[in-house]
Amino acid sequence: MAVDTTHASDTSASGGTVGTSGVKEVRRLDRVIIRFAGDSGDGMQLTGDRFTSETASFGNDLSTLPNFPAEIRAPAGTLPGVSSFQLHFADHDILTPGDAPNVLVAMNPAALKANIADVPRGADIIVNTDEFTKRPMAKVGYLTSPLEDGSLEAYQLHPVPLTTLTIEALKDFGLSRKEAERSKNMFALGLLSWMYHRPTEGTEQFLRTKFAKKPNIAEANVAAFRAGWNFG
Repeated sequence: MAVDTTHASDTSASGGTVGTSGVKEVRRLDRVIIRFAGDSGDGMQLTGDRFTSETASFGNDLSTLPNFPAEIRAPAGTLPGVSSFQLHFADHDILTPGDAPNVLVAMNPAALKANIADVPRGADIIVNTDEFTKRPMAKVGYLTSPLEDGSLEAYQLHPVPLTTLTIEALKDFGLSRKEAERSKNMFALGLLSWMYHRPTEGTEQFLRTKFAKKPNIAEANVAAFRAGWNFG
């Protein structure tokens, strides 16, 4: 019997992935390649590592490919500062982390531009729309928004205001906006965990252990993770 790698058919920002009967639509896949990409400070390595741990506990075979910034101290939002983590998991033995991702999670314009050439037509692209403003786009040479100019029509584009949704989810924790924004990677992890039916208990326990000396931060990260799941 194949290991379940079921995946939701849509993650549009309009909310929910339900069919006409009100039941979540799913597709059964035998293999998936996901790439998380963002600034070096966006926590993509941690996000990828946690998704890997969830997948391993689920029983899938997997292979990973962390990709660190070309320049460790590159300015935020620039191409040399993009960090990514790719994970290939399947219900059968696999030997490589894969080439072309089925899903790209792009936290900003630089992450999208640095990785779009590797994404095949028809693949899913989840973007943090909050970062697609004039200045971040100008940093990487986008004269118009790729989310609006038709350049991504060949892909399944899912625009999600990750930063806004994370800040809203953490409004009762007494954090500054900057502190709350740091948890947007956990929101993204929660969303992808929902899409692919990954276990959640391990990540919540990891966060509480990692931030044991800062329980408010620990619970804020757990809340962001759950908010991403619930958004899905």
